[in-house]
Amino acid sequence: MSLAGAQEIIGDGMPTPLAGPGDVTRGRAIIIDRQKGFCLLCHSGPFPEQRFMGNLAPDLAGAGSRYNAAQLRLRIAHSARLAPDTIMPSYFATEGLTRVARPYVGKPILDGQQIEDVVAFLLTLKEAP
Repeated sequence: MSLAGAQEIIGDGMPTPLAGPGDVTRGRAIIIDRQKGFCLLCHSGPFPEQRFMGNLAPDLAGAGSRYNAAQLRLRIAHSARLAPDTIMPSYFATEGLTRVARPYVGKPILDGQQIEDVVAFLLTLKEAP
């Protein structure tokens, strides 16, 4: 199980950013893009313009109140580290994975900057559903 760039994991978080500061607007765009982040296939959230959000995973509303940046980063980068049986993709892990779509074999789904953008946006979601 390796992460691109071999990031340090401490407890339930990944404290070191994977790139520069995240951009909230880009992070929101990644989350609602069904071809890039795929988030809304399983999650719902405060996205009134989106239809057909998933209900297999926690609502993203309030994520910024439930988790800090390090915790969100690990959950996005390598969710299986916290829950080995999760169906959530490990967006930054590149090895030791199962059920990997052919275009993503050996490379992350999101790069470090994109993950930081998503983390930045999720930190703004303070209100619970």
